[in-house]
Amino acid sequence: MEILQIIIPLVIFMLLVVPMGRYLYKMSTREKAFGDVFFDVIDNFIYKVCRIDKSEEMTWKEYVISIIVVNGVMTVLAYIILRTQSFHFLNPNKIGGMEQSLTFNTAISFMTNTNLQNYSGESGLSYLSQMLVIISMMFTSAATGFSAALAFMRGIIGKQKTLGNFFVDLTRVITRVLLPLSVIVTLLLVAQGVPQTLSGAHTVTTIEGKLQDIALGPVAALESIKHIGTNGGGFFGANSAHPFENPTPITNLIELLSMMILPGSIVYTFGLMTKNKKQGWTIFAAMGTLFLIMLPVCYLSEKAGNPVLANVGLNQFMGNMEGKEVRFGIPQSSLFTTVTTAFTTGTVNSMNDSLTPLGGLVPLMNMMLNVAFGGKGVGFMNMIMYAILTVFLCGLMVGRTPEFLSKKLEGREIKLIALAIIVHPFLILMFSALALIVPQGLAGISNSGFHGLTQVVYQFTSSAANNGSGFEGLADNTMFWNTTTGIVMFLGRYLSMITLIAVAGSLASKRAIPETAGTFKTDNAMFSITLVVIVLIIGALTFLPAIALGPIAEHLTLIR
Repeated sequence: MEILQIIIPLVIFMLLVVPMGRYLYKMSTREKAFGDVFFDVIDNFIYKVCRIDKSEEMTWKEYVISIIVVNGVMTVLAYIILRTQSFHFLNPNKIGGMEQSLTFNTAISFMTNTNLQNYSGESGLSYLSQMLVIISMMFTSAATGFSAALAFMRGIIGKQKTLGNFFVDLTRVITRVLLPLSVIVTLLLVAQGVPQTLSGAHTVTTIEGKLQDIALGPVAALESIKHIGTNGGGFFGANSAHPFENPTPITNLIELLSMMILPGSIVYTFGLMTKNKKQGWTIFAAMGTLFLIMLPVCYLSEKAGNPVLANVGLNQFMGNMEGKEVRFGIPQSSLFTTVTTAFTTGTVNSMNDSLTPLGGLVPLMNMMLNVAFGGKGVGFMNMIMYAILTVFLCGLMVGRTPEFLSKKLEGREIKLIALAIIVHPFLILMFSALALIVPQGLAGISNSGFHGLTQVVYQFTSSAANNGSGFEGLADNTMFWNTTTGIVMFLGRYLSMITLIAVAGSLASKRAIPETAGTFKTDNAMFSITLVVIVLIIGALTFLPAIALGPIAEHLTLIR
């Protein structure tokens, strides 16, 4: 029965991938699709007001500049709004302006689709901030990543130097994908009891006769886009473990599917854009294999129970329930933990800091690899990055000039790919080392030994992967942690995105090469297996020392 709680969401996810992938394909290629009559009116109005020429095409440099400028302006506006909260009119709880370093961290966090929260939403933000900064940036950051992925696809498979129009992509993704899905999910969540109101906190009398403030707000609206946009974060500090954010197993299923549907479907869209569905399923199979390797590890580790309690003679037949909600149990908590880090959402329905060492290894590894579906478009781009590297390495072994999707891979592309691969571990490991040698970093570590190291590495891994989850025992709302994680989130988002769009721009300008008998096939099971192996090898080479000194060493210490 427990296994069905894991299998059923995955089966529903697979059933939704194909129809959603087809819709995304029509949306991205501007083919006729359901709802065009309605959406065209909205889009054309936006184009007119913003003076967007929807027929204009952009080179990769123009596309990148557009992303940076638009995101930069929104980050500045978010900073101003958060700093001036005390003057907001939608502020029934009289919340004051946010502290400077925390504002810096929060503005970057939500613009980069990370949604790392070093504050508690119900006490740290006004309703105006929740809507104008948090919810609105959840739409724009998700749409930015999705647009970048579409531009990347056009570049690596296209026959012209342009990659589309960022402003058109951004508009269509929001109006035709994110908004409609968010409305549907919001209504479903409200029907299950998730609050959606602008009234202030309610003061009630508890059964002990004491007064308690019950925080409310536009919770359902935030919950819908935070999952659909793989944003993460939460209206409340307890995130989706809070009964107002995630009250029932049904809402848990809705939130799981909301996280999974778009990152999975865009891979099928890729197959349609290449005119080769097998190509899309090959990449999907590689991502799915990595996901399915991690999921049983998390479930079985938590099901085995807490080794510390077992060593003192306490029965562990229920598994490790520390930090978990009884309404979800081990199966739904393990699935949620694996999904939220594989699909780079960052929301949690249990506390990661309370996971067993090997259970905590799973979300950490998912973010270190950052390719098992990943967030809005970025996970797909990262997996294609590894696919290109796989083709290059295989080409070297057989003495052929490597080709990917009929485009010859040369020095420029491989150098950019190497740079993109190096950026992620560099940010994680270098900033983790910094936190372990400076007093400001050490002051935030709440656990000594191996678990303390895992806390630090997890925080920067989550930041670099733009995930946003954390081992919340870390005291991270300080000048040091707010600043360093803000820098890592910014660089982790834009360095890799810009580099990979540059790869797409380089490939877009090349002529397609006719396929020959010696062409290395990239749409079969052999390539999928090779791709998985390459990802795991590179992940091991870069992160194994940190993993060995963190969760693995902690596990070995506890079981001896």
